[in-house]
Amino acid sequence: MTRQRLALFVLEALPNARAVRRFVTTHASDIAFVGLSNAERPNSGGLIGQVRRHLARSGPAILPYLGVNFGLPDLLSPLSGVTRRLSGARDAATATPLRDLCRGLGIPTLTVNDVNGAEVAALMARHSPDALVTFHFDQILSGATLALAPRGGFNVHPGLLPRHRGPVPTIHALAEPDPAFGVTVHRLAVTIDAGAILAREAVALPAGTTATRASVLLHEHGRVLLDRVLAQLADGTLPEGETPATLPYCPFPDRALLADLRRRGRKLTDMRDLGEALALSARA
Repeated sequence: MTRQRLALFVLEALPNARAVRRFVTTHASDIAFVGLSNAERPNSGGLIGQVRRHLARSGPAILPYLGVNFGLPDLLSPLSGVTRRLSGARDAATATPLRDLCRGLGIPTLTVNDVNGAEVAALMARHSPDALVTFHFDQILSGATLALAPRGGFNVHPGLLPRHRGPVPTIHALAEPDPAFGVTVHRLAVTIDAGAILAREAVALPAGTTATRASVLLHEHGRVLLDRVLAQLADGTLPEGETPATLPYCPFPDRALLADLRRRGRKLTDMRDLGEALALSARA
């Protein structure tokens, strides 16, 4: 088996945080560096610009979802050292924000404002990773960036591709008459979520599962699938994969979709999710 050096790109948030922390701990010796997406990067309009875009498309009903999934974990992350000591979690990997975890493991990190920019290209040249992995990453890698890794790129998508391409597949799955949840590991391609499918698994979730909780659970399933794919890559048995049909892209929901979900009693997030967001960097 040939060990593969990996460049990992992540937007750490509630949906992926515990799963990606486990992944980094398990694969620490194989990770060349971790690129941490700056959710407030200027080229995306910064925090204010992004909130305005979400409000224009989705209305205020999207704000609790954004707060629980992204806002609270980011806001509370600097306090994690204190909260981990108070809770007894201390150095538990699943309670340690990714930048701190990487520092302890000796893995270089970079705040990524532009994944296709000069800083990332320089880091790729310095570390020469064999493959790229994206795990809940919110920037699109260009063909030129993907070409910097000789074994290509791999992504964990918390949905059953080719359905529900886009950033919030669990919301769109929840909007189906009979929600079908699952996770896919696929090759990265320039077209969003359209690369060859390498592993895909339907996951039965309890009735009443929120879109937020579904994403948390599916990222954990995706971590296991990703481990299998990377093992196949290392031992030379990775198949070419299934080339999927390119179905319509599913963006953040509009007001009509959110209103329909409310009418049917289907929730993006709830108080249990809020508690998980508050405890994300406080307990193992």
